[in-house]
Amino acid sequence: MHLYVTGVLERKTNMSEEGGFGLTLAEKFFGFLLIVIGALTTYYTLTSSSNLGAFTGFFGFLSLVLVALGIFLMIAKTE
Repeated sequence: MHLYVTGVLERKTNMSEEGGFGLTLAEKFFGFLLIVIGALTTYYTLTSSSNLGAFTGFFGFLSLVLVALGIFLMIAKTE
């Protein structure tokens, strides 16, 4: 019985390692998407600062946070 349980655990571990590529790809894609969205919101925030008035800094900060999160997701290693 012990050998059977060990075999089942090894198979589950191998199956989870095979799915790691998809998770890594999804993480990199989501990071890239956050960088693009953050860059676009930064651009539109800075080009329409006259319309935003006092909120330019707030929205500029939020868009730079999106860029930073995207960069973090792009460089992070999925284990």
